[in-house]
Amino acid sequence: MKIYNSKDERFPEIFEELLGRGAMDIDQVTETVAALLKEIREEGNAALRRHIARFDRWEPADDAALQVDPAEMAMAYEAIAPELRDALHLAYDRIKAYHEKLLPKSWFEYEKNGSMLGQKVTPVDRAGLYIPGGKAAYPSSLLMNAVPAIVAGVEEIVVCTPTPDNEINVLLLAACHLCGIKKVFKVGGASAIGAMAYGTETIPKVDVITGPGNIFVATAKKLVYGEVNIDMIAGPSEIGILADGSARPDWVAMDLLSQAEHDEMASSILITDDAELAKRVVDEVEKALSKLEREAIARKSIEERGAIIVTSDMAEAIDLMNQIAPEHLEVMTASPMELLGSIKHAGAIFLGHYTPEPIGDYIAGPNHTLPTGGTAKFYSPLSVEHFLKKSSLIMMTEAGVRELGDACALLAHTEGLTAHEASVRIRLEEK
Repeated sequence: MKIYNSKDERFPEIFEELLGRGAMDIDQVTETVAALLKEIREEGNAALRRHIARFDRWEPADDAALQVDPAEMAMAYEAIAPELRDALHLAYDRIKAYHEKLLPKSWFEYEKNGSMLGQKVTPVDRAGLYIPGGKAAYPSSLLMNAVPAIVAGVEEIVVCTPTPDNEINVLLLAACHLCGIKKVFKVGGASAIGAMAYGTETIPKVDVITGPGNIFVATAKKLVYGEVNIDMIAGPSEIGILADGSARPDWVAMDLLSQAEHDEMASSILITDDAELAKRVVDEVEKALSKLEREAIARKSIEERGAIIVTSDMAEAIDLMNQIAPEHLEVMTASPMELLGSIKHAGAIFLGHYTPEPIGDYIAGPNHTLPTGGTAKFYSPLSVEHFLKKSSLIMMTEAGVRELGDACALLAHTEGLTAHEASVRIRLEEK
């Protein structure tokens, strides 16, 4: 793992490369993804079955084979160890409690003239959740995407997940049962996004698609945006850590590796004002790597996309981290709350030495579907609001339209919209 000093002559160039860590060459795969989406839109299930045979190495016998039987989900739930079932329930309850606090309410208020203004909050009818598979299966992602939809009041939830060799993760099925999901389909990649966006003979069209995925999934979500809503276009996972001399090097090292083991493209970046800590973290990372089950993945990530930056003080460290705007940000300092006001951009902020990022991935309650690649500057975590839409409420009384009508008609007249003007003025005429 390389150490850089912010005072080095080449540091601006090196830092610029770090800022581009999340860049995905979407243009490179757009043509391929667009072709897959076109096939799904035009051929429906026939294209889905062809894509599954091509990418997941199994051939559905018929359309019914695309869907998981709810009884299979119930059996999976009953089959898992009791302590694992308890852990799922604990995570579910904490995620639900947190997202209930985020739920916006409808409101309206009356003006003195009797007119009323307000907002009506309504859930979408159907949500589509993409849950990754392949290199790993993530039941936690199912909970993080399904629970906010449940809290929002979505009537129907559709899940798509890839099943290489027609094998599906038992814990994922158990989590689906816990969430009361009935429609789970064994479809992955861009094909799944297309199926949920356009609908097929088996998979219903949804209103919003959420959930992470690889570059093909991200590109597909970008291309179908407008046909449906999406949560965000997420890239490889990442962690940023702000640390001072109070941090334990072995803890910092393990937290950096907690993201590196996700993917060879994951980024792990430590910024510290303590040069000695930086050196010790490098040693601890190397010691810990050999003990990881996913050592090869983590090692490539750390070597190619990991970095430690030593700054002159913590203020400079925070400034650099704000520019990075990481998906996950750990603040491992003696007084983390004192720094919180200066932190502007991060998907999720983990404060203090006893708050490792995996706590947020599984059990704390806030969502782990987060903006990556610097998009935390303008995106927010997945929440209940992604499954809701808002309608403005306006009700004018006669007194209200007489109070506002002349000004409204004047603005319409100035814009040359005579029917707009007349629509108001006709209500101002004496009866």
